[in-house]
Amino acid sequence: MIPVRAPKVITRHRDGWIYAYVMDSGALGALEPVAVFRPRPGDEVLESAVWPDLERVAYTTLNGVVCLTRAGDVLWASDFEPYSDQLYGHRPGCALSLDGRSVWVYRPDAMAGRGGADQWVVHDADSGTVLARRELETAGHGAFHYVHPMDGSIYLDIGEGQDGSVIFRAAAGAKGEPTFATYPWSDRCMIDLAPDGQQFMTVDHGQADVAFQRHPSGEVLFTLPVEAFGHDPEEAFVEWSGGYLTPDLAIVTLGGQDQDEEEWFRYHLVDVRRGTISGEITVEVTNPYELTPLGDGSWLTGGPDGHPVRRARSLLPSPPPHPEG
Repeated sequence: MIPVRAPKVITRHRDGWIYAYVMDSGALGALEPVAVFRPRPGDEVLESAVWPDLERVAYTTLNGVVCLTRAGDVLWASDFEPYSDQLYGHRPGCALSLDGRSVWVYRPDAMAGRGGADQWVVHDADSGTVLARRELETAGHGAFHYVHPMDGSIYLDIGEGQDGSVIFRAAAGAKGEPTFATYPWSDRCMIDLAPDGQQFMTVDHGQADVAFQRHPSGEVLFTLPVEAFGHDPEEAFVEWSGGYLTPDLAIVTLGGQDQDEEEWFRYHLVDVRRGTISGEITVEVTNPYELTPLGDGSWLTGGPDGHPVRRARSLLPSPPPHPEG
């Protein structure tokens, strides 16, 4: 059975509010929020996740996770104890499970000075009850969650600064409790998960190459070094940005400096089925991390009023049929 996908909801934080936008149509241009949430007084929101029905939001602060309604009623909250007096260097994050039944929270406790290693905690979405807790042998500054669109497993990429990046994966176990796995490398940063869930994209922590790897094994399907894009590896590098434009096309960002020491970056298209480069794409952004590919042929950039702008190319190159169909 093909799962019914809920509308994709993305959030932005501005002026003390959480704005939710729904990606459920082909509408392009500046987006208008479909729901707005007011955090608790004094809460500085770091990351947030809104339910597909737009009635609830979960968000993290430096010292906790909160779930509240559009009306502003707190459904549950969980403090990270002990309270951290470290204002910088640690950024807790959260994600909503595919079925909307649980909230996954990354706690960078080591950098927060809580006297222990990091934690990955699973909360019941309705009550906030802790369903599972995983102590991680990491000392991360922050992390990114990637929810698999088909099987509901969740990837967590923890950034440890100069020490690299560690990628974990959690999946439903036989008894309903999640099972956790750690990938055997610390030198790759996860950039995106393919919209069809068949693979994921990583960039070397030293920014020398980009790789496309099979889900869930992590098997490397192919790797493209800087020179494959026509750039000198001594003068250019792969940015930790980009992602899947469609299931067949990924955007890989290359950056560097020109002779006048002006920074530049370019967006290259990669046919992920064949492992070949398919030209470049022009994106109007001010920095390489402003681009957010949506996996459906469109992408988001920032707008002058703070709301995201959705764009698409009218004629994307169509990769030739794959030999396997």
